[in-house]
Amino acid sequence: MLIVMKHDASAEEVTRVVDVIEEMGYEARPMPGKQRTAIGLVGNDGKVNADRLESLPGVLEIIHVSQPYKQVSREWREEPTIVQLANGTRIGGGEVVVMAGPCSVESEAQIVGIAHSLREAGATILRGGAFKPRTSPYAFQGMGEPGLKLLAKAREETGMAVVTEALDEESLARVAEYADIIQIGARNMQNFSLLRRAGRTGKPILLKRGMAATVKDLLLSAEYVLAEGNGQVILCERGVRGFDTHTRNLLDLTAIPVVKSLSHLPIIADPSHGTGLRAKVIPMARAAVAAGADGLMIEVHPDPERAMSDGAQSLYPEQFEELMQQIAVIAEAIGREMQPSLTGRPVRAVV
Repeated sequence: MLIVMKHDASAEEVTRVVDVIEEMGYEARPMPGKQRTAIGLVGNDGKVNADRLESLPGVLEIIHVSQPYKQVSREWREEPTIVQLANGTRIGGGEVVVMAGPCSVESEAQIVGIAHSLREAGATILRGGAFKPRTSPYAFQGMGEPGLKLLAKAREETGMAVVTEALDEESLARVAEYADIIQIGARNMQNFSLLRRAGRTGKPILLKRGMAATVKDLLLSAEYVLAEGNGQVILCERGVRGFDTHTRNLLDLTAIPVVKSLSHLPIIADPSHGTGLRAKVIPMARAAVAAGADGLMIEVHPDPERAMSDGAQSLYPEQFEELMQQIAVIAEAIGREMQPSLTGRPVRAVV
């Protein structure tokens, strides 16, 4: 439920509404806006009797949120959420943001070297796994905390923000210490205890759609983070399980405009995991930007044939440069801009 206050409602009237909500046994979330203040009522499993609230001074109207996800919905908040990072990157603000890097951190030379290359091409966020969820228990599981330290070193040298995945509550604490954005991967999208703890870190959360999850499932998972008071959530479409074997997953581009219509949260696309094939990454990345994605997450490796994980879907650095030039054209065509480069040079649009 949303209680919308009159534009001239006083601070005392807002406080009175908050007090009544709490007297009713619910939690109040005041949300000051440009024109007026709205107060969200959370903690209810069903419809709330609004009689006590409607008659309070300063109240304009009561809006019952019809979706099972409340704080995530556009009914709750009309304006888009913008996640702002320390290096100036804005996700959800209209600019197209690119996160790029290898699937796994493998060495200092690998991650620092590729970070410099990606920065020069126009990426502002460095991705790289220090903790890796792998299907086989015998596959490379990541470097752990030493990998996090190498990501921090790459950030120090390049100014790029860092996004990396937390697998469980133990790794979450360490990732929160080093990362600018905490990634919750597809396998953990419905790990609700982890989502709650991630929300309590106060760090921006990148939430990837599960392999068999509906858009509604994804939004309900995001609600767990927002319910902890953390509104800095970035959704990610990374492909769902399909029946065709020509690609690793089915990249569901329709999820992008659907999420935009249902939620105020930003959404990016991961065509690397969405296709699993290097040759398909650039075409699907172009399509995702055209569909309205707020950004992309792209796997790039200096030598994909020797990558310790996901080499088959990782772009070469020169392919990444080509991709950046192409999506700059698409962004311009649909009235958007690329996130300003950390180098101070614009990403060139090349047809």
